[in-house]
Amino acid sequence: MTARRPLIAGNWKMFKTGAEAVEFARRFVPLVAGAGDRDLMIAPAFTALEALAGELKGTPVALGAQNLHWELEGPFTGEISPRMLAAAGCRYVIIGHSERRQHFGETNESVARRTRAALQAGLAPILCVGETETERNAGGTFSVLDKHVRKGLKNFVANELGALVIAYEPVWAIGTGRTATRDQAQEAHAFIRSLVSNLFNAELAGAVRILYGGSVKPENISELMAMPDIDGALVGGASLNPDSFAKIALFA
Repeated sequence: MTARRPLIAGNWKMFKTGAEAVEFARRFVPLVAGAGDRDLMIAPAFTALEALAGELKGTPVALGAQNLHWELEGPFTGEISPRMLAAAGCRYVIIGHSERRQHFGETNESVARRTRAALQAGLAPILCVGETETERNAGGTFSVLDKHVRKGLKNFVANELGALVIAYEPVWAIGTGRTATRDQAQEAHAFIRSLVSNLFNAELAGAVRILYGGSVKPENISELMAMPDIDGALVGGASLNPDSFAKIALFA
């Protein structure tokens, strides 16, 4: 089987105006010009998509979005559609981030609808899954991951999921400075890959990229990427600085 191509993705959350995004790109892109053996992506706020798309065009860095609605258009005030994201130049979209689940009531069912809408629009969905600290301490990590993956991909068949990316985000490690050990992360990633194999087939399980997200930094990226089932990273705070994000993107 061909080795999975690493993906390093930056999630800017609710940071950076359009002008600030352009300034970032002008510093970041030259730093990663030689990163031809991996994929890079930045997901800015919606208001910065157009400005960043212009700066990233023709570079190795792809554009992503942080969320989408499942309808192409309609009376959904405050939402943005997959059609709009594709037209803005997005190639990826983050779906089901723990902050969306925690603060905005997203469910596994709505995640599944968003995932289908993304794929139908030609976007690669980054499906986020992961347990809280309470769930981990209660021994429920695998149960939570099983539910997130199984329900988030309900009613799909394998040949629909060629563009799928999964991100394992232990909620207790997001923005806390705490990172899962490489062995904890590998254990969760291996479980997710096995689950995809059981739900669909071994071919999809071997091809799907599974990213780690949760206080990823230049200091820990190499040891995480050395694990056999970790195919990249979904980076939060460290992606806001072009120098630190470049160091992560160029992991040895």
